[in-house]
Amino acid sequence: MEQHVDVQHEDENPPAEPAEPSRGMSRRQALTLISMASVNFSSMICYSILGPFFPAEAVKKGASQTVIGLIFGCYAVCNLIGSLVLGRYIVQIGAKFMLIAGLFVSSGCTIMFGFLDRAPSGPTFIALCFIVRSIDAVGFAGAMTSSFAMTAKIFPDNVATVLGSLEIFTGLGLILGPPVGGWFYQSFGYEVPFMILGCLLLVMVPFNIYVLPSIEADPSKDSFFHLLSHVKVVLICYTIFTLSAGLGFLDATLSLFAINKFKLSPGYVGLIMLGLSLPYCLASPLMGYITDKYARSRMMFMVTGAVITATGFCLLGPSPFLNISGPLWLLVVMLGLIGFSLGMTAIPTFPEIITHAYDQGFEEGLSTLGMVSGLFGAFWSLGMFYGPTVGGLITQHLSFEWAATVQGGLAFLAAFFLCVYSLCHTPRQQRNRADRQQTDENTPLLNE
Repeated sequence: MEQHVDVQHEDENPPAEPAEPSRGMSRRQALTLISMASVNFSSMICYSILGPFFPAEAVKKGASQTVIGLIFGCYAVCNLIGSLVLGRYIVQIGAKFMLIAGLFVSSGCTIMFGFLDRAPSGPTFIALCFIVRSIDAVGFAGAMTSSFAMTAKIFPDNVATVLGSLEIFTGLGLILGPPVGGWFYQSFGYEVPFMILGCLLLVMVPFNIYVLPSIEADPSKDSFFHLLSHVKVVLICYTIFTLSAGLGFLDATLSLFAINKFKLSPGYVGLIMLGLSLPYCLASPLMGYITDKYARSRMMFMVTGAVITATGFCLLGPSPFLNISGPLWLLVVMLGLIGFSLGMTAIPTFPEIITHAYDQGFEEGLSTLGMVSGLFGAFWSLGMFYGPTVGGLITQHLSFEWAATVQGGLAFLAAFFLCVYSLCHTPRQQRNRADRQQTDENTPLLNE
């Protein structure tokens, strides 16, 4: 069964096999899809449980609001570094080993985080928080980088569809993490949420050891610098940055804005946040299917999605220069619009970078997929650090309305640059890509 994983780009395929994978998933592919879904869900639910109760516990231990923000921010920085390093050396380390080791490290750190309430207050507690959180971020980076690369390797013709479907479980983890963590904390105390969810992540380790295929590949001579020397890749990476920056900004500022302006309780704010997450979960598989079926539409979807995202952020406050009131219903509608447009913009980015890299002569294999996956994770983490930090500063010194407008401006710039590139880019390369794909499809028939 593992033969299906590595034969996608080889010429010596048995002539009777090629048609099968396109008609349906093999058992190995189905198990791999289940594995990736479980990894996404369990990792994200462990990532998101801190929000409801950790800041209050940290304050009791002598941490200031600034230090708490840095504890959250260090996760994004270490995730960025880990994504780049592990993405570059995924072949040498091994994709399967990287994913399993990442899960093991992340589960161990989650469990260890549950014991930090027993640490002495002050510098000792703060230092342990930074250490455990940073190691957890590297483990998470390894698991996610390998997950993206293996998904693209095992499902080469349906990358966007599969990633879009997996985003449902990512979204569910982010949605369920805060309420589940908060309920366990209120019912059983600080330690129990981390124990239970850490053990859940730990259970994924033996399951993935059994399920995941081993993928052998040779290291590539290409590098991140070579990949980033292409204008299209840089523009797509900037787009990824704007998306995660917007999400990070909303995580850090929306709840206080809604509570202060509309006098809502934290429970109602949580329901409002569902207006962002649910449309994204529902849009992602649909956008993945469409952009896989019509690959040339990916740039159009990214441009359109970025424009809608920019519009949503400008009307979220709404922007002061619009001189209109901002009722609660407008806030909810704009969050839903932003969630839908995030799916429209984010899902095509990963397969489009892969396709462009192959068109530019990068080796078609795990090494290139690892670099693309690492690059995606790095820019996503960069945005997750920038959004709360800079967005929080603008909110503090100006207002939420102006901070949201700045986020909208970043998204509009992404749409503008991608649109200009698409208009200036000749269709010759797209025709060459279609000719190359047609040749690859015909090759097995000519070998018969």
